[in-house]
Order: sequence, then C-alpha cells, then structure tokens
Amino acid sequence: MSVPAAYMGIILIWSTTPLAIKWSSEGAGFLFAVTARMALGTLLCLLLLWMLRIGLPWHREARRAYLAAALGIYGAMLSTYWGAQYIPSGLISVLYGLTPLFTGVMAAWWLNERSLSPLRIAGVLLGIFGLALIFLAGRALEHIAWQGIGAVLFGVVLQAASAVWVKRTGATLHPMALNGGALLLALLAYLLTWGLFDRSWPVQLDQRSLGAIIYLGVLGTVVGFNLYFFVLKQLSAGAISVITLITPVLALLLGNWINDETVEVRIWQGTACILCGLLIYQWGGHVLRKVRRC
Repeated sequence: MSVPAAYMGIILIWSTTPLAIKWSSEGAGFLFAVTARMALGTLLCLLLLWMLRIGLPWHREARRAYLAAALGIYGAMLSTYWGAQYIPSGLISVLYGLTPLFTGVMAAWWLNERSLSPLRIAGVLLGIFGLALIFLAGRALEHIAWQGIGAVLFGVVLQAASAVWVKRTGATLHPMALNGGALLLALLAYLLTWGLFDRSWPVQLDQRSLGAIIYLGVLGTVVGFNLYFFVLKQLSAGAISVITLITPVLALLLGNWINDETVEVRIWQGTACILCGLLIYQWGGHVLRKVRRC
C-alpha cells in the first residue's frame, strides 16, 4: 500500500467520522447507532483475524490490554455519541484534537515520562484556553450545547487514558488482535447498555442513517484503525500528529457545507488556539533548538 494514500485515507476517515456519527444517530437513536456500528466492526475484525490467521491470545497480559483499549472504544465513543446530539459535528473533531495534549499530560503523570517541558506546558495551556472559548460559544449556541461539549470532552479524556493504559500494560500484541479483543469486550458492554436503557429497534431506518452506520462500522472501526497502524510504522510521530491539525478544520468545513451547521466565531477562535497549542506542543521544542543553534 502507498504510504501517502494511506495517510490521506486516515485524514478523510477522521474528518468525516463526526458527521457520520450525527447522521447515524438521527435516524436510529444514539445507543442503537453506536451498538450497531460496533457489532458490524467486531464481526469484520474477527473475520479479518481468521482470514489472515492472526491469533487472539487470552492470557492475563492480553486481557488487561483488551480491557484498557475497550475503555476508549466503549467509554469514549458512548460519551461522544451522546454529546453529538447537541453540538455541530465539526466541533467533535476539534475537541478530539486535544487528545495529544491530554495524552502527554497523563503519560508524564502515569508513565513517569519526562515529556512536559515548559514550552509543552505552554502549548497545553493554550489548548485549554481554546477549550474555554469553545465552552463559552456552547453556552451561546443553546442551553444544552455546553453539556454536549462536556460529554465529548469526557470522551476525549477517556480516549487519552485508554491509550496510556494500553502502553502501561506493556502487552506485545498484534494491532489487529488488540483491536479485535477490545471490540469484543466493548460490544458486550454496548449490548448490555442498549438492553438496559433502550431495547428498541428503529421503526424505519432511512438510507442516510443506515449508510452512516455501515460507513462507521467498516471504515471508521476497521479500515481506519488498520491504516493508522500501517502509517505509524512507516512515518515519524511528528508526521502522524499533523493529522490532528488537519482533521478539525476539514470537519468544521464539511459540517458547515454538507450539514448546514453554523460555526460561531468563538468556535473558530477556540479552534485556532487549540491548533496553535498543538503546534507548540509537537514542534515548539524542535524549532527552539534550531534557533539556538543558529
């Protein structure tokens, strides 16, 4: 596979995922939509594991890794789907752009990584300032919007915690095996949640909602994950982090263009602060070292 093609594929999938989440929930309810997506994704992932003859180990270390990864697949996605009912789709991508900042802070605290230099702390603070602007915009949009922002932000925190926890387990599993085991555990949790709080099938599922669920189950859950790990092996972490700078802007533009979502000025200002904070966090130290050498 071409690395540039895989890289562009990740950008397209991650940029369109928030809009697909909104469309899938509108016609089916958010609990049914996310459960159906994960059921389809789990079946496809297990099928790929069988076809490629990749084992699914179930020893203690593997179970811990599956549980850690399932925290992001279940907790983060459930919060995101609930919050997506009340905020523009592009804003979901902007909030998920904060993931590297939260991950860096948690890794420094949980894994004792010495990664928080003064410049990186400045980047984190700038990202938090951008988040504050977005919360203010959420209060101006409608009464419930700030709660939707809070729910998606909680999902971002869970996603970052999941990534750090997976790393802390030290499990040496094939990426597809890790995804398959985590999806199995998450699917059980989704089915239990749906059975307890919903248990209703949509009377009529329109084509857009059904297409969005299939898109998320196939591309968002299986293809996107595999492309990401393929690119991760080929490129540096810095090159990968560029994706988190591109997708929020594309997602905002797509939501405005395709879904007629209003993007407040404060949301653009908050997005700019978050992206600048990411730039400082990822490359500020590198640029500063180059300037000192000159």
